[in-house]
Amino acid sequence: MKKRIYTLLILGLVASCNNQKSADSKTENTISEIIEKPTNKVVLSSEIEFEKLNPARGDQSPQAGTIWGDRNGELPTGFLAKFVDGFSSPPHIHNVSYRAVVIKGSIHNDDPKAGNMWMKPGSFWTQPAGESHITSAKGEENIALVEIDKGPYLVKPIKEAVDNGERPINIDVSNLVWLNNKKTSLITPNAEAEISFLHENNGLNSLFIKLPKGYNGTIKTNGTVVHAVVIKGKLNYTLPQNQVTKVVDEGSYFGATSKALHTISNKSQTDVIIYMRTNGAISVE
Repeated sequence: MKKRIYTLLILGLVASCNNQKSADSKTENTISEIIEKPTNKVVLSSEIEFEKLNPARGDQSPQAGTIWGDRNGELPTGFLAKFVDGFSSPPHIHNVSYRAVVIKGSIHNDDPKAGNMWMKPGSFWTQPAGESHITSAKGEENIALVEIDKGPYLVKPIKEAVDNGERPINIDVSNLVWLNNKKTSLITPNAEAEISFLHENNGLNSLFIKLPKGYNGTIKTNGTVVHAVVIKGKLNYTLPQNQVTKVVDEGSYFGATSKALHTISNKSQTDVIIYMRTNGAISVE
């Protein structure tokens, strides 16, 4: 039985990201304060349409709601997966690797022989292609964000299992390492925010951004890929195209395909946690 790689792995990733912060800060300075043709986009959780993730399982299938891309095609894709209370899959594999974040409920994802490790909202895991595993859920509402770099996303029997050299990661929310403006240059000195680095592959970084109660500022990005999903709480997001402000809650999305200014305020009574994946620099101000 393969062992899962837990929190210690992520500490090395954090150190690596910090070593690059000087280079990142130089790139951040190139982000313009004025974007002539903004590409900002918002998708509210209420606008996401769900369908069966694995139709072969009938009513036992989890539900999937695509946010970007096409999980049935070849595009990089992000979708929400919903599981009913008590759901437990049979051992299976996927044809592609994926990353996932728990948004609501409790989710277990591991080797079929492993004991339950219930991941709470804010926990992060990866699942290599070809590796046998099970997924279970418990709670009134269980939702995870799932990302793939290329589709289609398929469920296959364990007789097709292979070891592709990747090793899975499970990071419980209680083991996240948070960096403030004194520990990373991605947060400007006057910004009260925190970042936790999660994963890097194919030139894209995955990270959490924590915005405290009362935050009112801007996240600058200059990537051609910027995908962000609210994992905890809700915030106000103002679209630069028309200055319309939308309330973006858990499971909602914002992103861009070029340099962008994301004007955000947290008027709730709790911290907001955003998951972001991007191929460019960011600056939280």
